[in-house]
Amino acid sequence: MPQCCAVPVMLSAGERRALKKRARGAKTAHRDWLRAQIVLAAARGRASARIAADLDVSLDTVRKWRGRFAARGLDGLNDLPRSGRPRRISALERAAVVALACQLPAATGVPLARWSGPELAAEIVKAGIAAQISPSSVLRILAEHPIKPWQYQSWVCPRDPDFAAKATVILDLYQGYYRGKRLRPGDQIICVDAKPSIQARRRCCPTRAPARGRPGRVEHEYERRGALALLAALDVRTGKVSAATSATTGITPFMDLIGQVMNAEPYASAPRVFVIVDNGSDHRGQAAITRLAKAHPNAIMIHTPVHASWLNQIEIFFSIVPKKVISPNDFASLSDLSGTLLAFAGHYNRTARPFSWKYTSSDLTRLLDNINRPQQPASSPQAA
Repeated sequence: MPQCCAVPVMLSAGERRALKKRARGAKTAHRDWLRAQIVLAAARGRASARIAADLDVSLDTVRKWRGRFAARGLDGLNDLPRSGRPRRISALERAAVVALACQLPAATGVPLARWSGPELAAEIVKAGIAAQISPSSVLRILAEHPIKPWQYQSWVCPRDPDFAAKATVILDLYQGYYRGKRLRPGDQIICVDAKPSIQARRRCCPTRAPARGRPGRVEHEYERRGALALLAALDVRTGKVSAATSATTGITPFMDLIGQVMNAEPYASAPRVFVIVDNGSDHRGQAAITRLAKAHPNAIMIHTPVHASWLNQIEIFFSIVPKKVISPNDFASLSDLSGTLLAFAGHYNRTARPFSWKYTSSDLTRLLDNINRPQQPASSPQAA
């Protein structure tokens, strides 16, 4: 019988690079590695019989993949779509599985904090949703949906009765308005808070710089050298920070920082300086408002709602400090820690820019409407 001629294989530069990458990849699947080797050998002009012998595969396998590549290029090396085994779990049963996963375990009488695959599978069989189902099948069904019953997030529900009104004042200030009117020329906005209990930890062995083939090394054990608080005031319009350190937080350190800021320009001569603070003990309530107004008549204290410190932009700066200065923590003394923190504030101010705050009172309204919207009860498995 006449032998069929081998299909010629020609490679472009891009195809050759892609195939060589597959052939040399340490994590390339064996089937992809084998197909790449067949095509590369065919492109070098080797006969199909020799390729089959070299790779220890059948001649038909070589002919199959060099033919597919010649016809469709790199796409020809992919598996063709397959119908697969028909599903044994019906669409109705799959919907019931998702509906059950949407319920808290306590709603079905199961003493669990949250569902897991095996617990869901057991409850599905117990409820008669399916005669038999494996935990892996349950997880595959849930993988097709956004429901992940083993995950949860912690959050704080707004409990301040004036949450919207207080938050709107701050958000409007960030947009340049106060009580519905444009801010006056020269008005200033500063955000003030304290980051307490920053520890100074002296490592038992000196920290070593990174070297070739070795990362930097920080001794695991340390000696505690005390803790201090970092107080900072952020100018919303310039992004610059005024900072101070103290042994602890309190009214005196807070007022000292405010005095440091308010006695400097442009705040000393500003018609109004809006001081945004949270509800910390050193600046809480009407007493703090009165104390600030008495010391600095042009200062207006604005409190964030309870559990809404995220509205205070100084918290963004405080989130930068641990990454840039504190971690890994290796300070010989509190004075060393204090000097480093204050030096960082000066370093930060040299390139400081205002934060791009885009959250508005309209966004807050939508968020609160979504929180307050009555939730629809999850449908029961029987109704799914």
